[in-house]
Parts: sequence; structure tokens; C-alpha cells
Amino acid sequence: MNRRTLLSSCTALAAATALGPLAPAAVAHPAAVAHPAAVAHPGQEEPVRFQLPAPDGPYPVGTVALHLADTARPDPWVPSRPCRELMISIWYPARGGTARTTAPWMPAAAADRYLDLLGVPPGRVHLGNTHGHQGAPVGGPPGPLPVVLYSPGADASRSFGTGVVEDLASHGFLVVTVDHTYDAAAVAFPGGRVETSPPGGIGDSAKALAVRTADIRFVLDRLAVLYSGGHPGARPAPLPAGLRRALDLQRVGMLGHSLGGATTAATMHTDRRITAGASLDGGAAGPVVTAGLDRPFLVVDTPGKGGMDNNPALRTFWSHLRGWRLHLTVRGAAHQSFGDDELILPLIAPLLGMSPPDLEDEVGTIPGHRAQAFQRAYPRAFFDLHLRHRGQLLDGPSPDFPEVAYAR
Repeated sequence: MNRRTLLSSCTALAAATALGPLAPAAVAHPAAVAHPAAVAHPGQEEPVRFQLPAPDGPYPVGTVALHLADTARPDPWVPSRPCRELMISIWYPARGGTARTTAPWMPAAAADRYLDLLGVPPGRVHLGNTHGHQGAPVGGPPGPLPVVLYSPGADASRSFGTGVVEDLASHGFLVVTVDHTYDAAAVAFPGGRVETSPPGGIGDSAKALAVRTADIRFVLDRLAVLYSGGHPGARPAPLPAGLRRALDLQRVGMLGHSLGGATTAATMHTDRRITAGASLDGGAAGPVVTAGLDRPFLVVDTPGKGGMDNNPALRTFWSHLRGWRLHLTVRGAAHQSFGDDELILPLIAPLLGMSPPDLEDEVGTIPGHRAQAFQRAYPRAFFDLHLRHRGQLLDGPSPDFPEVAYAR
């Protein structure tokens, strides 16, 4: 598949400023586009290897993946499925357990399908492991932990925010990442089943936003079941020791990239359980645009075409925010500068036939280590401030981040 087409579909969905179907060219089913340039080059037999930098918090990281089934809701994208099914991962500060295996960056079955959809030859890319130890006991600071939900962009997987998520967990947050099935390019379920986008892709932005909002609210319901002593999963399996006691459902934030940012705003409008939200280069759509929010919200965007000045719906949403608000613009960044793609795309661009200008369109000119520094510092500062009531990074421009512009 043409990676650029897939990435452009994320941008088109997130930037939609009105409800209704997108233009047919805006979203392409991953299997619909062949990429003749995606071939191995002579002398390049060694696979391209991706490994995230380690998080810098004081705690090791644990993780567990869970299969959820909403038996009260038919799947809105594939009616033949008996109910809406999701995969989530829970990330948290761990104690001990570091001898346990670390989770793959993306489950193997999903990674194989995803790379195949991109047109990457088999064996040419090794996506590596995360720093999350599977099933490790929960550790971290005393008492229950603030909870952060993460929603990825359209066509993206929950894996693409792992760098941000691991960092939050290593600093004492419990983070729940969500795969929005059929909206995501590839989702692996227990038993090896992999679900991809339906033929024609996800082209209705209003429906996608409504489905994602319902997904997040269902995840919150299942976290409440876990807190009450039940098992949240469709297939009960051992849970990490201490997981139930680690949840503080009175301190819940949400973070999203691209369409995930719009999902954050829309979900906050319909569900007051989320007390603070952050959008990484996401748009705004639906009733929240004119209704606004009375709780803290962080808007992060990019200069030029990706900025608020070129998004009327986002400007309207911003004008109706009645709580704490902050607008950050990251100079040199582009739409894919706010997730693991910032590091992955430069590695695999030659396999996708991406020219340097094409790559710059996706990840900008900001150096990868600076994009990573922003991703780790600013979301954590936001949730520190509004879920823990501490920290000063968001008070004003920082000499440590000269590429970040502030607006209140």
C-alpha cells in the first residue's frame, strides 16, 4: 500500500470541519492501492529495525492487553459481527516483574498484516518490542493512579502512541490505549484473528466520530467493572496483581492524535467522567464545536496548513472553551510528528518509495529527538497539572523548548 495515502486519510478525517461523508478520494482502503516502489533493494537484506527510546520515568513499565466485547451494541461497520469488539492495552508503573517478557510494539499478526498493506516486502522491517513487561505487578507511587485514555488517528493502531504512553506510565500514570476496530488498519484478537478496514474504508466522518465516542465510553464502563472487582475482558484471564486498586476513576484524562483528538473533545462533551483532554494535531466536529467544554483542554497543532488558522471548526471550538485552555504550535512539526511515526517513517521511507519532500510533508523538519522530547514533556505536564495539580511547564514559553509557541 501507499503509506502516503494511508497517512493522508488520517489527516482528512481529523480535519473534517463539517459532518457528513468525506470526498471519495480522501479515504482509501489500505488494500486498494498497490505501491510498485515497495521492493527490496540489492544489498539491503538486513531488515530495518525500529526500537523506541526507553522512557525516562522513575518506574519500570508493565502492560496487559485485553479483549473487550460490547454485547449490547452490534458492530456499526460490519453488521455480520455479533457485537462490537475492541482490543485495549493497559500501561502502568510496575514493581518487580522486569524479568517478564516485554510486549511487542504491535502484535505479530497485526504487524504482519499492516506491513503487507503498506506494501513492505516480508522480513524487511522488524518493529521490535516495547519497554512494557507483560503482566508485571502494579507498582509506582502510593495510592491509586490517575487514568489517561489514548485514542489514535484514523487508520492507525493503538501502538502508534506507545512512546507517549510508556513515558506517562513510567511517571506514575495508568494509561489505556484503544484500537477502534475497522477504523484501525489492522487489529489482532486472541486466537490470531486480524480485522482490517472494510472494503471502501471508513469514509463517514460523523459516523466514525460517533463510533469512537461510544467505544471510549464503553471502555470507561469496563474500567468501572474492573474497579468494582469484576473482570473487564470478554475472555477472563489473569490480570496483573494490584491492577484494580491502581485505578483512580475520579481522575481521568484523555489524549488523542488526529481523529483521536477530535474523539477526545467529542467524548468529553457527552461524558463528564473525563476531566481533562488533550488533542495532538486533531480537529473538532459535532455538537462540541459550538457547545464547547467547561473542563481543561489542550490544543496542539502545526504551523501553516495544519494550524488552527486554517481550520474554522477548530477555531470555533477553541472560542467556546470555558475552562482552562492552552494552544501550542510546534514549529517544524507536521501531522505525523506526534506519535511513533516520527521515528518509524524515516526508517521505512525508502521501502515505501517516499521522496524527501514527501517525508517532510508527513513528519516535518523538526528533528526526531526534539519531536520525541515534546511528546513526552507536554502531555505529561498537562496531566500532571490537571490530574495531580503540580508542575510549571505550561505556565509559559520554556527555553528548553524554543520550537513551542503558546497562545491562551
